[in-house]
Amino acid sequence: MKDTMTQQGRETLEKFKMEAANEVGVSLRNGYNGDLTSREAGSIGGQMVNMMTPEQQWSFTRNNVRKMGHSQEFVFIVQSGI
Repeated sequence: MKDTMTQQGRETLEKFKMEAANEVGVSLRNGYNGDLTSREAGSIGGQMVNMMTPEQQWSFTRNNVRKMGHSQEFVFIVQSGI
């Protein structure tokens, strides 16, 4: 069963790839796309990774314990991979 992809999985991946290509402005055709430059192919792959790993951001404010009446805002930005 390893290394086996269903037809539905193949179609979903192809649709995902086409969507990523449209977002970065690269025109893909169904089938062979050997005329793409490395930069274009890499930008499609990079966009797919960006879409799979959304960025999370949290921010909170807390009182500064060293200065009375002052507070600090902290912002945490996290991007996790699959």
